[in-house]
Amino acid sequence: MGSQIWTQGFCFRLCFFCLCFSFGSVRSQTKVAVGDAEPEGTVFIDGKAAVGEIDDDFICATLDWWPPEKCDYGKCSWDHASLLNLNLNDDLFLNAVKAFSPLKIRLGGTLQDKVIYRTEDNKEPCIPFVKNSSELFGFSQGCLPMNRWDELNAFFKKSGAKIIFGLNALNGRTINPDSSAVGPWNYTNAESLIRYTVNKNYPIHGWELGNELSGNGVGVRVTADQYASDTIALNNIVQSVYKYINPKPLVIGPGGFFDAGWFKEYIDKSAKSLDVATHHIYNLGPGVDEHLVEKILNPDYLDGEASTFSNLHGVVKSSTSSVIAWVGEAGGAYNSGHNLVSNAFVYSFWYLDQLGMASAYDTKTYCRQSLIGGNYGLLNTTTFVPNPDYYSALLWHRLMGRNALSTSFAGTKKIRSYTHCAKQSKGITMLLINLDNTTTVQAKVAFNSSWTLQHKRKHHRKTIIRLPRGSITGIVREEYHLTAKDGNLHSQTMLLNGNILSVDSSGNIPHLQPVHVNSTGPVIVAPFSVVFVHMPDVVLPACR
Repeated sequence: MGSQIWTQGFCFRLCFFCLCFSFGSVRSQTKVAVGDAEPEGTVFIDGKAAVGEIDDDFICATLDWWPPEKCDYGKCSWDHASLLNLNLNDDLFLNAVKAFSPLKIRLGGTLQDKVIYRTEDNKEPCIPFVKNSSELFGFSQGCLPMNRWDELNAFFKKSGAKIIFGLNALNGRTINPDSSAVGPWNYTNAESLIRYTVNKNYPIHGWELGNELSGNGVGVRVTADQYASDTIALNNIVQSVYKYINPKPLVIGPGGFFDAGWFKEYIDKSAKSLDVATHHIYNLGPGVDEHLVEKILNPDYLDGEASTFSNLHGVVKSSTSSVIAWVGEAGGAYNSGHNLVSNAFVYSFWYLDQLGMASAYDTKTYCRQSLIGGNYGLLNTTTFVPNPDYYSALLWHRLMGRNALSTSFAGTKKIRSYTHCAKQSKGITMLLINLDNTTTVQAKVAFNSSWTLQHKRKHHRKTIIRLPRGSITGIVREEYHLTAKDGNLHSQTMLLNGNILSVDSSGNIPHLQPVHVNSTGPVIVAPFSVVFVHMPDVVLPACR
């Protein structure tokens, strides 16, 4: 590696020899200097072209239907976080959503396929969910009254949220003993809700059909061929009801776990009717697992989910339609997560790594389970106080722009690295995650223009990184260092640059202020920490 500073034009010419990289984690090449020097490593960023492009409102969170009686492993963690009983008048809750301006919110979950909508043409009694172990999903049929739908939409309007509504896709079907659901979707009740919504002028960003019915399904499954037919029916409804309204809501499906064969057939047969293919991620296993933290801190385990993103990306790209991919629901650990893990600092390692990985595979939106509810909410279920992942999500939303750049770290497998063009400003934003509990790493930054996400050797051509005219030593970057209070990974208190993040007595979200650091030095990544680094003076071809 060689570098030469040109005084005229103030640019760096960075020359690289042939190197070998891998995505997310690489062969350890840590250099330890003598004395008290910390281990070094290098973040390599390919700035020639983006490898993925995300939505401006990439961050999304979910609201679910689970009533207080929803319990997992003897613990009931949902309280009043259901769409049917959530307190919509809490100022902190409102401020937490407004801070994103906008936040995508997906309304749905397991029980959405047991919800009827109490519209004028539906005369069934509007009875709430009742726990019943003999029923599908452990609860009886539930109901959404239109006055509650009105209240929800009033909150969404006030908060500026963009709404994705998950429709009941089991209506009209017969469920066989082998858990297969047969027959076409009865869309009468869903169409009635859609018409009511339009008549009320409630904006909906997307209508999603069903929840976890793809592939082998969770509790119930529907064939890809039938699901495609039902999606075409949904699209016909949307085109008809929104005939004179533009832009029209997105048609979204299937909202289930990725199965390559099923998804390919579904996307191909849905033809031009499907806008977004959504899949769910719970790659950490059950919430009761005592090894969740061990999995989160294992870079090889984190890398395992890359194959899902890669395979879905391939299916989408091979399609003749313009369908795009979203993560429609991701809670990491299923069955409501694990208290003091999925609602604590340590979960930001998993969550931010997922956001970075998804972006690199052209995933447009990532919906976190949940905004509130269970043990994996961005907000505390009873107090609405932000959990650590809320601040991680908010920093991502404000700093990471649409274009994801191919990024690798050479030095230790315990550093996870991702880079995007900066959001609403010049330059780039880099995300570094240190999964090691003892090692502070000095991370240098280098730029090149030819290597890709593929695990193959590439030759590196010279590239020019232009800096503004003036003193090079005067160039500064902005850093946001996230750590756990007292270094405790199970803490629900997050520190930003050493200061506790907390809301004030009026329920206002704190300002997220960076520290300014001279750009000539390496980025110091403390043990068990996350660092966002905004470098406004780096100009790359992919970010122009």
